[in-house]
Amino acid sequence: MNRMTIRRMFLSGWKNFARGGAVSAATVLIMTVTLAIIGSLIFLSALLSFTLNGVRQKVDVSVYFVTSATESDILAVKDKLEQLPQVASVTYTSADAALADFRARHANDQLTLQALDELGGNPLDASLAIQAKDPSEYESIVNFLQASPTLSASGTSIIDRINYAQNKDVIDRLSLAIQATQEIGFAVVIIFAIASILIAFATIRLAIYTARDEIAVMRLVGASNVYVEGPFIVTGVVTGVIAALLVLLLFWPAAWYVGGKTTVWLGGFDTASYYAGHLMMVAGILLAAGVALGAAASMLAIRKYLKV
Repeated sequence: MNRMTIRRMFLSGWKNFARGGAVSAATVLIMTVTLAIIGSLIFLSALLSFTLNGVRQKVDVSVYFVTSATESDILAVKDKLEQLPQVASVTYTSADAALADFRARHANDQLTLQALDELGGNPLDASLAIQAKDPSEYESIVNFLQASPTLSASGTSIIDRINYAQNKDVIDRLSLAIQATQEIGFAVVIIFAIASILIAFATIRLAIYTARDEIAVMRLVGASNVYVEGPFIVTGVVTGVIAALLVLLLFWPAAWYVGGKTTVWLGGFDTASYYAGHLMMVAGILLAAGVALGAAASMLAIRKYLKV
């Protein structure tokens, strides 16, 4: 196919779109709604990821050490844990820091503070708070600690207890919730993608139907399938690009408005900030989706008219 033929197909496709009038406007409108749904799914996915990450950060497993454990021995355990691929972070809290934090939390509870002073010492243990990259990995981390008990220089175990048993139910429920959310989110994306293709197909098919006589004449005079399809595919691509640009323009005031109203309610997720920070990604996805939907729907819709 030479350059002149390609140029003619592009010009013909643009003319078809311009001459379409109300049909082209309706096609752009439907495609805009379709791409807005796809764009909304991007924000929904980001919100779910933000929420799940926030929950992950609130769940951890703590390892408490005997009061005789030295700081160097505890830090050696910390180093070993940080080398595990399942571990995201390990935070060390000394016995003195734990005591200071306890006093701060109970600053208004004089009875508790008085009882603490009567003990004449620090009853709290140093600890390590372990956060895993995935909640399902906590059990393997605990198994690592239990299978290889950490010893001090004197040869005795310095681990007093691990609170995994108390947190196990919460961790298991979180793992199931994350898995279910990901599976449901994937299913929703597939359903909306299929619905979008069907809507775009039906609308573009209506636009092509108005040109059925022109297509029939082109086929009768011997025009190739590619020559007949080309202008309509270009029209579909133009429709998708215009719809994507409209969605990008409409999303900015919508993201700003929603962000101002729901940031606190959504736990700190700001749709306006997310949109501004990921504009290129969102634009790329919407433009690619618009081009793909327009081209695919045009190719499917014109198939029946290629048979003479």
